[in-house]
Amino acid sequence: MESKIIAMAGKGGVGKTSLAASMVKVLVSAFPDKKILAIDADPAVGLSTALGVDVEITIDDIRKEVVETAEDGDTKTAVELLGEARYRIMDALVEQDGYSFIAIGRPEAAGCYCKINTYLKEVIRILSSNFDYIVIDGEAGIEQINRRVMEKVTHLVLITDTSRKGTQVVQTIRKVADELVMYEQAGVIINRVPDESIVQYMDLGDLPVLSVIPSDSSLAEFDLKGENVFYLSDDAAIVRGAREALKKLEIL
Repeated sequence: MESKIIAMAGKGGVGKTSLAASMVKVLVSAFPDKKILAIDADPAVGLSTALGVDVEITIDDIRKEVVETAEDGDTKTAVELLGEARYRIMDALVEQDGYSFIAIGRPEAAGCYCKINTYLKEVIRILSSNFDYIVIDGEAGIEQINRRVMEKVTHLVLITDTSRKGTQVVQTIRKVADELVMYEQAGVIINRVPDESIVQYMDLGDLPVLSVIPSDSSLAEFDLKGENVFYLSDDAAIVRGAREALKKLEIL
């Protein structure tokens, strides 16, 4: 089976990370015999909190160590250093009950696209190919499209609330993704909806709506407490919304 790579994107503050975590929860429940990977591509490392994962080392930590080793004048060849980086990637994987987790970490300085980063992007691609389902929680806004793990995904899931800014951002992301991301399907989840009648007035272009999720005070409490989304009920609005979206994408 070809890996299903689901990338989450949208403006900040629309519940993207909570939805990414909920999708991991739904996939783990639906496919206990499959290999599932959660990738946190947000510098804030929020997905780890939503999933209750303790992160000790990130991909970017490994990148920096390799770069520092080279700068310190180590006599090893570049090929040997890159080979070590490949093995260290496995050290960053955190095994959880039913899935694995890895954090990309803080992005490099603007404009820095060195060979090490290019190599690590390739390592992430190789790592992802070892899993059946991959959920990527991208950085807020459009920058995550240019991140090293976002080049090829099978499903692009855009998240918005009912604000005009939210809908503008998802349409912008879609336009940029059409040029830079090799995705197969795209759709939008409308989150934190106070009244479903509002949805008919939202401008989403030709993006199909995957699910509409009402405002949920219990989830807001979970967010404030930093609690694991896996403790949410299967009937919680955000979990039902994640499940509906995965069904419309024909992943479930």
